Amino acid sequence: MRHDDDRMTVAGLLDESLMSGAHVLTGADRLDQQVHWVLPLSEVMSRHDALDGVAVYTRPEALLGNGGTLAPLAARGATALLVDGTVPADFPTAAVPADMVVVEMAFPVGFAALNRLLAERALSQEVHAMRYATHVHASLAGLFHRGAGLQLLVREVSNLARNPAMALDARGNVVAHNGFTAETAAALTESILPLLTADLPAAARLSAHHDTRVERFGAPGGGVWTVISTAIRLGKAFEGWVLVVVPSAEPGGHDLARHIVVTEQATAIIGSEMLRQHSVDEAEERARGDFVQALVHGHFSSEHDMRARADYHEIDIDSVFGVFVAPGAVPRGVDNPAASMVRLARYAANVAPDPAVRSYVTVLGDVLVVVRSLRGADDTAMRKEMTRYAEAMADELQNRRGTPAAVAYSRPARGAQEVAGSYREARIALGIARRLGHTGAVSYQDLRSFTVLADVADTDQSRALVADVLGPLRSAPDLLDFLIGYLAHGGNVNATARALNVHRNTMLTKLDRVSRATGLDIRLPDNQFTVWLAIRLDMLTEVHAAVDREAKFR
Repeated sequence: MRHDDDRMTVAGLLDESLMSGAHVLTGADRLDQQVHWVLPLSEVMSRHDALDGVAVYTRPEALLGNGGTLAPLAARGATALLVDGTVPADFPTAAVPADMVVVEMAFPVGFAALNRLLAERALSQEVHAMRYATHVHASLAGLFHRGAGLQLLVREVSNLARNPAMALDARGNVVAHNGFTAETAAALTESILPLLTADLPAAARLSAHHDTRVERFGAPGGGVWTVISTAIRLGKAFEGWVLVVVPSAEPGGHDLARHIVVTEQATAIIGSEMLRQHSVDEAEERARGDFVQALVHGHFSSEHDMRARADYHEIDIDSVFGVFVAPGAVPRGVDNPAASMVRLARYAANVAPDPAVRSYVTVLGDVLVVVRSLRGADDTAMRKEMTRYAEAMADELQNRRGTPAAVAYSRPARGAQEVAGSYREARIALGIARRLGHTGAVSYQDLRSFTVLADVADTDQSRALVADVLGPLRSAPDLLDFLIGYLAHGGNVNATARALNVHRNTMLTKLDRVSRATGLDIRLPDNQFTVWLAIRLDMLTEVHAAVDREAKFR
């Protein structure tokens, strides 16, 4: 941090007793330029790096016949040329670049004395900055260790900066603010966030802190404000930003330096609190997810147990719920598939937001589960509400995964006791949809050609029918796939041949093979219905078995 009074400028250097009697030959209008270092001309001329904030020291005799050296120095950004004595008479003053200050000292002082002066001033500045940074850190750390939370930490940042402050997460959402309303914070974030995420040119970076920037932006009510921001980085992970917002286009240099120290000191502490809060939220979410798993499988010792756990998680078990399930596959190459599925579930729960609706999520194997309260007044309204949400959830999953997804659901569950039954039907619908390649919103009721068979699927007669019709085809999967495709096209040989990209004669040959294997002439409508029935019963049996296995091992 640099105070206006402590910041070394050319004017400040001239005020030092060491420079008594010095005379400004050129650049009198640029005395407010900062000076950080003094380097001898001989060293500067042997290198080619930038000279921003550098005062170049030279003896008068070194300038004899070397007036042309000034242009390269100015091009490299040198702030000033300090001539330790009287400038030679032939020195071309008129040729000095307009953006360079040339100072002629009244008497020689030597390079060592000038270097010591700047070093002492720089050390004084750094000590002052360290003291203030220590004060800021101690203030925030004390609150952190007392468990103050994000809101109180950001309020302390605001108090230290004497200006409004905010903390944003990595997605740019406001997680805490002080000094203005939530609506104002959201409006400011819309203006500020594009500035924070834009590339920062090297010339605009603060010398020691590439993650800190000072930007001007248009205030919501008009005018220009300033935001001082520092990115929150913990290790290699980016967590968000700490911001101080100044309702002025030109905050003083002293105040600006203080704000930079405050935001930089706050990032580690606020970032640690954000991680702690994430851990708490994840623990609560896991516990809530365990409750949802027990809810969809009916694994409670008693209704009292269910109500006690529901009260802990603030879930109204007497509400009407919709249960939605979807495949939770994530793209290949993801480092942590389980965590990615949990994030998918969170995203799915947050689509179609409604302040009167609560959503609870969990992951069961490779299936995302959302239990969502419904607000419809009657069955018709609730079914429309469920369809809209299932469609929105399917769209969200497709956008995030890049592939179409099926979202299955069943009848509304009136109270928590009916959630398990609704979940089972939704899982069966999802299993059927996955086998048929259906995507988008899929209702259990829409699969009536399957679901009406649910009660007879697990009987001796259905098992015997499946074994008699499909058993002979188990050893020839290609024939079974062919048969399913043939029935899917209504027994139309030409349409099936086109869909499967095979010759018509090949189709007829395979039909004969299927007929011989099953003992049924597959071209007859009655036999097609029998085979169709066996295939659906077999599919239902597999889906029911998968759902039962899931419930058994939870």
